[in-house]
Amino acid sequence: MKFYSPPSDPTEVPYQYIAEHQADYRRNYIDLDHTVTIQDARGQESSYRSLDEHAFALLPGPYKTDSNINWDDDDSIKTYYYPHINQLLLEETGGKEVVLFDHTIRRCHPGAKRSAVNRVHIDQTPKSAADRVRLHSVDPSQAEERLQGRYRIINVWRPINGAVESNALAFAEAGSTRAEDVVSIEHRYPHRTGETAGVRFNEGQQWKYWSGMDEQERILLQCFDSANIGTRVPHSAFADPRSDEGAKGRESIEVRALVFG
Repeated sequence: MKFYSPPSDPTEVPYQYIAEHQADYRRNYIDLDHTVTIQDARGQESSYRSLDEHAFALLPGPYKTDSNINWDDDDSIKTYYYPHINQLLLEETGGKEVVLFDHTIRRCHPGAKRSAVNRVHIDQTPKSAADRVRLHSVDPSQAEERLQGRYRIINVWRPINGAVESNALAFAEAGSTRAEDVVSIEHRYPHRTGETAGVRFNEGQQWKYWSGMDEQERILLQCFDSANIGTRVPHSAFADPRSDEGAKGRESIEVRALVFG
């Protein structure tokens, strides 16, 4: 897997510039490849249900396969899939309110608009999580009230084209990732600057994946928790050397949510 390595100039803030056209993409840091042992959690799902402990949860379901959803239509996803995610998060987290703020479809084939991310990362930092609360609140007073309580950012991840055969998702135990492993990276858009986190490699990180995950299963990935900023989950797609040469490309959706309370 690919892990963060800092800019050659130690005085520079790590950043990547994100524009509308791929040709404009640039950054000032690099990735370093490390071979990692990843343990299969299949058959151990009941041991991985606590976001407070692991920062990820494996939900076997089965959940409905959503045959009526058009995965190429954002309105269809929001109409037919978002209500399921909202209810799922309320039930699994004990939160009082859920705000779904975006989703991404990823497809692993040439020409795909968004492909799997083959770089270890965490979607949010403390700064970007607080910014999300402000962005998705009705007004400043509501945002301030929310920021005084517990708020989390949780992704709900699943495949949409049957069982995963390639580019599976790996995720690290929160407690095995040191604070110094996590590095804030500026995402510089043309009109604003956000943040995500890169992750340095260390041999103590404990990596998991869920083999053969299919459409009726869900993974919760906790990217931030104001009650304990150490419970966040590094994750990445990875190349499994055991995958068949003709294995189908993974297609997946992740829905991102703020959970309050």
